[in-house]
Amino acid sequence: MSSFADTLDQTAHDQAEPGSASPGVVLLFEAGKPQMRAFAVPRSGLEFGRGQPDGALEGDERVSRRHLSVDHARGSWGVRDLGSRNGTFVDGARIDGYVDSDKPVLIRLGKSLLWTVPDVTPYLGLSSEAVSAGEKIVVGGLLGRAWRDIELMARASDTLLVRGESGSGKELAARHLHDVCFGKGSRAPFVAVNCAAIPEGLAERLLFGARRGAYSGASDAQGYIAAADGGTLFLDEIAELDLQVQAKLLRVLETREVLPLGESRPRPVQLRLCTATHENLRDAVAAGQFREDLYFRVGRPEVVLPPLSARLDELPWLISAELARHRPELRASVGFVEACALRPWPGNVRELLGELRLIAHRPLDGSASVLEAHHLSPEAGLPLASRETAARSGMPDDARIAAVLAELGGNVTAAAKRLGLHRNQLRRWLDKRSKDDSDG
Repeated sequence: MSSFADTLDQTAHDQAEPGSASPGVVLLFEAGKPQMRAFAVPRSGLEFGRGQPDGALEGDERVSRRHLSVDHARGSWGVRDLGSRNGTFVDGARIDGYVDSDKPVLIRLGKSLLWTVPDVTPYLGLSSEAVSAGEKIVVGGLLGRAWRDIELMARASDTLLVRGESGSGKELAARHLHDVCFGKGSRAPFVAVNCAAIPEGLAERLLFGARRGAYSGASDAQGYIAAADGGTLFLDEIAELDLQVQAKLLRVLETREVLPLGESRPRPVQLRLCTATHENLRDAVAAGQFREDLYFRVGRPEVVLPPLSARLDELPWLISAELARHRPELRASVGFVEACALRPWPGNVRELLGELRLIAHRPLDGSASVLEAHHLSPEAGLPLASRETAARSGMPDDARIAAVLAELGGNVTAAAKRLGLHRNQLRRWLDKRSKDDSDG
């Protein structure tokens, strides 16, 4: 097993091929604090312990000098405990010796967390200061790559389509586009519209505006498009717009003119248009729910935002920042961060921050100032179908089991009791998961 210093030359050789993915490990959390350090894993593997690699983990007194090793061979991650004092935990469960997995894994050692990634390139050279980029935004490796894509696309087009799951940060992406085009602090207008929230029949008036007398009870009203003149119009969930409204929007984009209801002459407008959707617009076109001609106008260029589950490097910083805003005396333990990282968070950043706000305003046990895994709500961050799935199969889903194991420090007996299972059932689940990973 190579030390970090011994493997610098080999790592450089492994990364020599342009455009090739380089497997690696990201240090997410160290001795109770968010961290951002990334290491490529050479063919011979990489050891982690106090002071290694390259001075990492020096501040965590619960980490052994030679704690664990990580390797990546034939597409599979291998983690070996090297006889550490306090053990090694992979995806919430304590390991005995060596385990492997065909999927990225979360590793706990002492008060620190490591995360294996199939391509470490976006994280190399990324500092803690760069991740915690501001009071209201955290930008990690994958999101930073999307941000750079937006900067490039801003030079090539006056439209941008942002696709991502609910809560993944689509409006933040639109605001980044606005800042790139007009400068931070610019007075250029930024108008955000949630198309899914527009009442049926009002989209035309709200988007295009109206003139007094255009219809019964109508008064002069500026539409969102005119309000965004000289700046950026952000249309979230654009696929929710009626097909007729889509046709009028296309005309605005083609002519750079908007015709309010009741007006006889169009008014010129100049704006950037950023649209967003959680679905694939090509599929919506095929289903007759989105106009093909509008798709060809706004469907490219496109940037796809990864979900929070693929951006675990941001998670400790999001937790720290949100607690600091609402209850500065609280801090998160490694167990709390681990439990959060093992949950899929279908509502992404929005759901995570909502849960943290609830915790921050909830009375804790005694005078506790450190959050532990049990402070998370039982269903927070888990798939909405968890209860239904459990009722049908008699077995909770994988995310729920992993979360409970993490919360209870890998104690199989206690986890089985919490989940309402016999411990042999849980051991069979662990054995099956290990076999599936090996077969994968």
